[in-house]
Amino acid sequence: MPPVLCLLMLFGALWSYGEAMSREEKQKFRNQVVEMFDHAYQNYMDHAYPADELMPLTCRGRVRGLEPSRGDVDDALGKFSLTLIDTLDTLVLLNKTTEFEAAVRRVLSDVRLDNDIVVSVFETNIRVLGGLLGGHSMAVMLKDGGQNMQWYQDELLHMAKDLGLRLLPAFNTSSGLPYPRINLKHGVRGPETRTGTETDTCTACAGTMILEFAALSRFTGDPVFEDHARRALDFLWEKRQRNSNLVGTTINIHSGEWVRRDSGVGAGIDSYYEYLLKAYILLGDDLFLQRFNIHYASIMKYISQPPLLLDVHIHKPLLPARTWMDSLLAFFPGLQVLKGDIRPAIETHEMLYQVTKKHNFLPEAFTTDFRVHWAQHPLRPEFAESTYFLYKATGDPYYLEAGRTILDNLNRFARVPCGFAAMKDVRTGSHEDRMDSFFLAEMFKYLFLLFAEAEDIPFDVEDYVFTTEAHLLPLSLSTAPNASSIPSNKTSDEELDDSNFDWTCPNTRLLFPDPAFPRSLREPIRSAVDKSCPRPAPYREPGMGRPPLRAQDFMANNPEHLELLRRMGVSLIHLKDGRVQLVQHATQAVSAVAAEDGVRFMQEMMELSSQQQKEQLPPRAIQIVSHPFFGRVVLTAGPAQFGTDLSKSSTGVRGFVTVAEPYSGCSEITNAEYVQGHIALLQRGQCMFAEKARNIQKAGAIGGIVIDDNEGSSSDTAPLFQMAGDGRSTDDITLPLLFLFHKEGNILLEALKEYREVEVLLSDKARDRGADVQEEEEDCQTEAKTPTSFEPDSQSQMSTEELDESAPEEVTPAQEEVSPVAEVIKEEEEKAVDPQAETARPKEERDSEKTQEPRGDTDSSSQSVDELLADWREDLEAFKQMEKDEL
Repeated sequence: MPPVLCLLMLFGALWSYGEAMSREEKQKFRNQVVEMFDHAYQNYMDHAYPADELMPLTCRGRVRGLEPSRGDVDDALGKFSLTLIDTLDTLVLLNKTTEFEAAVRRVLSDVRLDNDIVVSVFETNIRVLGGLLGGHSMAVMLKDGGQNMQWYQDELLHMAKDLGLRLLPAFNTSSGLPYPRINLKHGVRGPETRTGTETDTCTACAGTMILEFAALSRFTGDPVFEDHARRALDFLWEKRQRNSNLVGTTINIHSGEWVRRDSGVGAGIDSYYEYLLKAYILLGDDLFLQRFNIHYASIMKYISQPPLLLDVHIHKPLLPARTWMDSLLAFFPGLQVLKGDIRPAIETHEMLYQVTKKHNFLPEAFTTDFRVHWAQHPLRPEFAESTYFLYKATGDPYYLEAGRTILDNLNRFARVPCGFAAMKDVRTGSHEDRMDSFFLAEMFKYLFLLFAEAEDIPFDVEDYVFTTEAHLLPLSLSTAPNASSIPSNKTSDEELDDSNFDWTCPNTRLLFPDPAFPRSLREPIRSAVDKSCPRPAPYREPGMGRPPLRAQDFMANNPEHLELLRRMGVSLIHLKDGRVQLVQHATQAVSAVAAEDGVRFMQEMMELSSQQQKEQLPPRAIQIVSHPFFGRVVLTAGPAQFGTDLSKSSTGVRGFVTVAEPYSGCSEITNAEYVQGHIALLQRGQCMFAEKARNIQKAGAIGGIVIDDNEGSSSDTAPLFQMAGDGRSTDDITLPLLFLFHKEGNILLEALKEYREVEVLLSDKARDRGADVQEEEEDCQTEAKTPTSFEPDSQSQMSTEELDESAPEEVTPAQEEVSPVAEVIKEEEEKAVDPQAETARPKEERDSEKTQEPRGDTDSSSQSVDELLADWREDLEAFKQMEKDEL
């Protein structure tokens, strides 16, 4: 199939449902962008040039070695007039062709690339090499126009090739991954280089070379640059974690071992994903898009929890690696627009916008409840970038207002007499004496394009692709000769089947035919960030209207309860992993009294949760003791906060298992004659855990095992699951109830299918096997064991507890239009909250899709028990090795 060179930028797919901003207003803001650029650029030229960057508080240039070292940040500085080179194509975009021509002449006459200085390979590539190539692209475009740059003879391209050759020695490693730093004069080897001893690099550092290096190869006809960049990308692809299809943050450039195994879309990884998609756009090589789609599916499965994007462990992708997000992930909604996945882009952007409005700028890092984690803000452009792409994809004037907010905050809080100063602390508004080159290279490009009309732009932007530094590379390079001499490592046919690969571009006119739809996505998120304090509930006359819904009575599968929530202005947001949030908007309630009922409901949810936050219980064990297992197979199970306490039982509960009918266990058991005296197998979903326990207890069961319906879940990749009650007394439940994740539960179901009669022991830990079965055990070939307890890193030691909800927020009388927000889990089975993420895991929709009731002979997998156990052993070994590595 020929390459599909769709930009996916979705330009022109606009919704014309009302102009919130007139052409005159857009022109005013466009002119304001140009004035702000002039203020920054002219101050750099007046006070800093030929230094790399401007120090706007002291009105002088930052020269490396003359100013106190800032550590790795200074690796971007190479005494090559960084800001001027980084700004070249911005000048053309803003119609400053005279200034561009003068800037090019300055670069050619003043800039040296052979300085004896150690620089970051990554930063030098995206800022300097990218700036030279972007400047060359603009110079050629202007020359072809016949009016400007008629003297130009590819001088910037010659400089770019010189720089590319100086960066090439960094790739001389056994893996092909580049060293993180290089000496521009001496390379990486030898004592005079003062570098070359590093062993680690970030994934983005090694994986963000292909656009600039491939463009350099195709501009010059020399394939060596593209070859090396492709080899680095191939190596990263081969080293991805094969089960999760995620990559870590830091990798050893010699061995290829992951040094940091946390994975996200922010710092350390961000532009690796960006360059896979954009390399396909620029070069037309299907392989890059195929790999991107495989990664993207895993990102959306594990990392994306709209509107949040949370880092996970590559070997334990269901376990969060941290509880905060960094500001570099703000580029990701823009990348999702290029991908064509607009809905999560809208949601995440809205979260970022609300955080921006709360703190004036995006803090370098902020927590999942949107508090400041790292307070700095170096005037990063990623949020403006995503704002621009979302506006071009939707035509929604809401994003023009977001752009105006960015402009206002820059002028109010960052503007100083000699330029724009980075924020040292967004909470206090204090400044830092820095104005990074990317501020001129990226921020003003995206803001200008946001407010510009087509006639304001001197060329067709759709003929170019933006690099991660917003440099412009022409798409015509896709037809340039590709003489790459190193074939890429091909991905297997199974990995690259069409189910992993979107060949066509989406039509956004059909994605959201209702112009109010994006607004409906933004509203709940806005409330979630805009936190406030509760007011006392108003006095309600006795008998005035029906009594309000109480939190302890709420059932998520009750249509009447859902309608009551709607009347109170409470809406449910379904998260990607099955969790839901309850968010209230007072303005959406049917009356003021209903709104106050909603406030009380949210407060009660918090109180109910705190009542259920009992001491964490240790994991339990389910030991298969019948032939041919004889106790060798032990499955880690989650406990319940009710029923028999197995830790107080010296013998545990032993019995044969049988599948309850209905499998959900949410109504009277119809096969009670088989369940009586047995341990009932149940499926998670459709009702509370306690209700399941009561139903099988009534049928005469001696115990119960609830099996997760979330396919692929496993105790080695997810925190311990602890089942809570239903908010009422559970003293009537006297049997033990345990929880198995899907993978462990499947082993039990497969054993039941193959052997018909399977006996298990429910206990607090695995028991010693009896001497009477020792002889038989020696002949048994089935051997797999899961530990009932382990000592992983601190992230793994936390249990996920099934509770009623998380804490609501408060509202002040001065903010009556916004009512509290509580992240609440409610499903037909249980009320839950994850104490780490402050939301919980249940999923209502999936229950309705799984109405078929499996029996003991139901084939839930084509694998045999032996195959399942073999897979289990392999996963367990990988898990143990990972824990060993992390310790």
